[in-house]
Amino acid sequence: MKKNKNNEEVENLEEDLPIETEENIVPEDEEEGEIEKLREENAKLKEDFLRAYADAENTKRRCVQEIEKNSKYAISSFAKELLVVADNLHRALEAEDDSDDEHVKKFKEGVKLTESELMKVFKKFGITKMESIGKVFDPAFHRVVQEVEDKEKPAGTIIAELQTGYMINDRLLREAMVIVAK
Repeated sequence: MKKNKNNEEVENLEEDLPIETEENIVPEDEEEGEIEKLREENAKLKEDFLRAYADAENTKRRCVQEIEKNSKYAISSFAKELLVVADNLHRALEAEDDSDDEHVKKFKEGVKLTESELMKVFKKFGITKMESIGKVFDPAFHRVVQEVEDKEKPAGTIIAELQTGYMINDRLLREAMVIVAK
């Protein structure tokens, strides 16, 4: 009888297959125990993954917040230095001048325009003046320089401002120096 090549391959494959004997058969109890161990390991790995993922998301969120904060307040020290310029421009405008000289009037107009431009730049970068006069003293935003008797105003009311306070976005840049009623 002539053997077919395909038949030889089938016979060879059958020889390679393990024969089920009692030694090869895993009892169902052990199989269930192994499956349960794998399920527990799988659940633990899922939990570890979810914790690591949540931690990574929290880190990402904190980094984004830190970047936003840094960009919002990066100019704080520079802005504090410019506040001195704003104060000096304001003082120059407040100075009394009885002169009718045309050059002095033009000079004052130039100072007024300069102060106006500086305020526009401040506004662009979130720097705003605090309004203090008539408000109640708040130690977080004001520094009392003097207390004055004033029977018309309640105690703790700001009646004068010696130095303007400024905010940058929602943070105090410089506290206002004020005079309050006793």
